[in-house]
Amino acid sequence: MKIITAHKGADFDALASVIAASLLYPDAVTVMSDTMNPNVKAFLSLHKELFIMTPPGDVNLTDVKTLVVVDTCNWNRLDGLQKLKDKEDLEIVMWDHHTGGDIHCSWKCQEMKGATVTLIARSIIRNNIPLTPIVATLLMMGIYEDTGNLTFSSTTAEDAATCAYLLENKADLSVLNSFLRPAYGEKQKNVLFEMMGTTVRRKIRGYKLAFCQVKMEGHVGNLSVVVSMYRDLENVDGAFGVFHEEKKNKCIVIGRSSNESLNIGKLMSNLGGGGHPGAGSAMIQSEFLNPEAVIEMISELIDGHQRSSVQLSDLMSYPVHTVTSDMAMEDVAKLLRERGFSGLPVIEEGKLVGVISRRDFRKMRKEAHMKSPVKAYMSKAIITIDSGKSPLEAVRLMIKHDIGRVPVIQDGEIIGILTRTDAMRYYYNLLPD
Repeated sequence: MKIITAHKGADFDALASVIAASLLYPDAVTVMSDTMNPNVKAFLSLHKELFIMTPPGDVNLTDVKTLVVVDTCNWNRLDGLQKLKDKEDLEIVMWDHHTGGDIHCSWKCQEMKGATVTLIARSIIRNNIPLTPIVATLLMMGIYEDTGNLTFSSTTAEDAATCAYLLENKADLSVLNSFLRPAYGEKQKNVLFEMMGTTVRRKIRGYKLAFCQVKMEGHVGNLSVVVSMYRDLENVDGAFGVFHEEKKNKCIVIGRSSNESLNIGKLMSNLGGGGHPGAGSAMIQSEFLNPEAVIEMISELIDGHQRSSVQLSDLMSYPVHTVTSDMAMEDVAKLLRERGFSGLPVIEEGKLVGVISRRDFRKMRKEAHMKSPVKAYMSKAIITIDSGKSPLEAVRLMIKHDIGRVPVIQDGEIIGILTRTDAMRYYYNLLPD
């Protein structure tokens, strides 16, 4: 079975890329999350008989042999398909205009373009695959939305040339405009007024920046549109809206830039999100964070302070001390005492199979159990982090799963381990010179 999918919260570039990819892989099943941009949802409701989408929950993951991923390069943005990450012999094909990511592919086309659909359209054009007017219109929607009607600094000549090709194939601009018109109503207007009233202006590294924070209760759509308007009204190089849902301990951060050297997507990736050079967002969920702290964190990232530029490799402990799955628990206890460790990764034939910690010794009721192998008591629910992720994401994993250490993985191998002590050094700026 072959499936094509995009990220949750799909925009028109994601939907258009899925449909464009289905022309390259006609034997594939198109899979889309129910969570999507309201304009995209409206488009699909009108065209549901033309574009049939399968929910992730209806896919039998054991049958999937090939996964085609479009418009994202991170597993955590795929809804309901994360279990495929550990599936052996899975062929993964990726088309994306974002850089980095933790999806390791059999083949990929990953280039900085204004929209992912531009990359896929390149193959459609080369192979002379025919387009219907409605498909040409949808593909053009994807490019127009992600490039701000070809005005964003991330727009390339190929994006514009692809639009010309789509117009030649009868893309309908009137249909495009009706669905891309952003919803701006009373709620959005009230949020914008509040943003203007909480503005903090700063000049960092020559960039004129505006920051604001708004307390939110309930869902307000099209906040990205509001932040774009906010940037224009403040007439700055970059604008950042921090929308705080206090009851949910959640901050949604949305950034917009009009200066191509101020890469919003890269900034947001440090906060666990992502995006493009001109636009990006992140969601931070922790009771320890507040809007003021988030604004300071973004400011430090832009300023290039030591803390903001630190990588997992700067914090993690290495080389990694491990134990084998057949080691006796009494030997592990001795090792923990001698080395002062609170826990250790467990390996079997060179692969990470579990973690043993001091708390696991509470499971033993008899002295004879100390002779048992580690595999009888270790935790098999392994939480790891890719070496390309930010320290903040590692800390969030510790908080979410109540664990004291996170193994750092690179190309499937353990290269280090991040502990609570390492995390404290990060949070309190006790970093090595």
